Amino acid sequence: MTDRQTTTIPEASTPMTTPPTTTTESTVGHGSALLQVLRDQRKTIGVAVVLVVASYWIAGQLDRWTLAGCIATGVALGLVNHLATELWLLRTIRSGEEVTRGKLASATFVRLLVLTVVAVGIAVAFWPDGIGLLLGLAIFRLIALVMTTIPLLKELKKP
Repeated sequence: MTDRQTTTIPEASTPMTTPPTTTTESTVGHGSALLQVLRDQRKTIGVAVVLVVASYWIAGQLDRWTLAGCIATGVALGLVNHLATELWLLRTIRSGEEVTRGKLASATFVRLLVLTVVAVGIAVAFWPDGIGLLLGLAIFRLIALVMTTIPLLKELKKP
């Protein structure tokens, strides 16, 4: 009888539903934050994989393997940037700290600066096929933007 009473009263177990409060528990959450971002962005990751396969499929038939590799690298860099942005946002939200324009601008600036330096460096190193890297970045960014916008538009249409 006592087992039945404890299982029928879920309100008594509120400590299980509260977020971690100590620093050791919150640092463990960083690994789970990455897993959550990967889980939440699985459609975007799938689209990136399809774009990489398509670049090798199309450019490979034209015997342009370097171009295919550059396009795939651009898509991969775009995906890494997208996942890094999502991870930063999730960690910021979970920490409960207030996001100021300065913090948002500096985090975005640093991330985009690193992405730009890497992308332009690879594009110059593999020129003229290196332009495919910038093309891959642009295509992925456009598709990720559409994939992010569609759910938001659906939410706005709900009464």
